[in-house]
Amino acid sequence: MLDTLRRSISKALANYLNQPRGQYTSFSVTPIRRMKTILRPADVLLIEGDTRISTAIKYLTQSTWSHAAFYVGDVLNPGSESMLIEADMEKGVIAVPLSTYRNFNTRICRPIGLTDEHRQGAVDFMMSRIGLQYDLKNVFDLARYLLPTPPVPVRWRRKMLALGSGDPTRAICSSLIAQAFQSIQYPILPNLRDRDDRDDSDDGGALWPRFLAKKIFEIRHHSLYTPRDFDLSPYFSIVKPTLDGSFDYQQLNWYEDPAESPPDNMTTQEIE
Repeated sequence: MLDTLRRSISKALANYLNQPRGQYTSFSVTPIRRMKTILRPADVLLIEGDTRISTAIKYLTQSTWSHAAFYVGDVLNPGSESMLIEADMEKGVIAVPLSTYRNFNTRICRPIGLTDEHRQGAVDFMMSRIGLQYDLKNVFDLARYLLPTPPVPVRWRRKMLALGSGDPTRAICSSLIAQAFQSIQYPILPNLRDRDDRDDSDDGGALWPRFLAKKIFEIRHHSLYTPRDFDLSPYFSIVKPTLDGSFDYQQLNWYEDPAESPPDNMTTQEIE
């Protein structure tokens, strides 16, 4: 009985947090037709969301991006609309059309140098997770987002984003995408540690062996990844569809308000 009540409350909270706030402004939206020609499978699409929980995520991560989706193209239904795989708080892991975000500010983050085998491995990982559901029994995991800008020290904010119930799909879908890249050992923002490796090579009779400092890549737990990490990662390139082609700033048509344009015969001093 108590467990059923908690699930009902959590479901209602999830629905509330997933509702748009109605205050969203898009600045420069890339047409979907253009996006389709640029995106490749395994690209990560960052989205500036407009839901209540998006506000909290943007505040806690100090970033524009509150949501991340994984591009798989038409692999789910060849010849059909291009698709993204994402984790939704209410629906779990789902596939959605690229057109879902036609009116949102977005950014494309692309892993560099992926082999065909590893690219397909990451895609297969995400596809195999479709249908996973959130365990919404922990009310406190959701209630923390009712306050959009909680007074939390900066060093604790990232950890606030992970749901505490231990479910494999977390509060933000960047965690699931991080798992996909970790499955093929592709770095996002790994922790770097120094390790001293003993060098026993002949160095002319030195009394002490030399120790070489080397960098070790340590995998950060996937629940600690946020959408902005793909933006900050030195291993993902930022692809801007407008610039990926024959962009010529001289061909732009600028709007001019006739009421603000000075007469042709006005002198420089008169304008000032």
